[in-house]
Amino acid sequence: MEQFVDLGDVTLFVRQLGTRSDRPSLLVLHGGPDVGHSYLLPGLEAVARDRHVVTFDYRGCGRSTRGLPDAELEPAFVIRDAHRLIGELGLGQVDLLGFSTGGRAAMEYVSQHPADVRRLVLASTSAYPSDAARQYLDGWPEYEHRQRLEREADGALRNSTVFVWNLDLAPAYLDLIRDLDEGDWSFERVLDGTMPPWCTRDPVTILNGWAGPILILHGAKDMGFPIQLARRVHREVPTSYLAVIDDAAHMCQFEKPSQWAKEVTAFLAGPAGVGQT
Repeated sequence: MEQFVDLGDVTLFVRQLGTRSDRPSLLVLHGGPDVGHSYLLPGLEAVARDRHVVTFDYRGCGRSTRGLPDAELEPAFVIRDAHRLIGELGLGQVDLLGFSTGGRAAMEYVSQHPADVRRLVLASTSAYPSDAARQYLDGWPEYEHRQRLEREADGALRNSTVFVWNLDLAPAYLDLIRDLDEGDWSFERVLDGTMPPWCTRDPVTILNGWAGPILILHGAKDMGFPIQLARRVHREVPTSYLAVIDDAAHMCQFEKPSQWAKEVTAFLAGPAGVGQT
């Protein structure tokens, strides 16, 4: 079901998949935030065979309210909108999945609203500063080769050679994202340091303080947030479970949707309040 939900100051484009039941709904926070959520559908549609899934476009991107001033396109508003959406839809306590940048938003969400979330899935994301990835990417021959392919294509490949490990799937990935409009969020503000952080406290401290069950779901060949970072946060957060998808990169929900969904649904089916290691 697709719908527009009016939250007062903004209207969000919301997609609900699967059948609502007495089990918690899975609320999904997408990455970017330069595009909407639809690139996650290959994995989410597979999850929705077992779970009720709710996802939405952030304000300022996709089909949600556009044309907002920069001051209203900041991480705090994503957290506020997600919290209000849970109330507006009457979801109660949810399971929460954050993908890429959305993983940072999800960590901030449990910091601010810990009782809202039963289980947390951190997919293709990182708990560490962006420069933490450089030590694993610099000098990686395959990464450097794929970066050259991107540069030579002058933007036409839209990071498909980096986000997708199986290059035979790159054309299909480009088809998936072809109609995704760039959002209104300014990456210049990220680069110049004027964008507030997605996490207002140390993410590892947040996760250990929340202490709920956490799934870290990661592609073994992720070239955005290398797998070493996922293994590191797993070591530092005792309530976490690490699931690695082999031969998949950042967009493992696209490359291996069935396996990705299997890991998510198996984790969500675990008993409430019990972590996995």
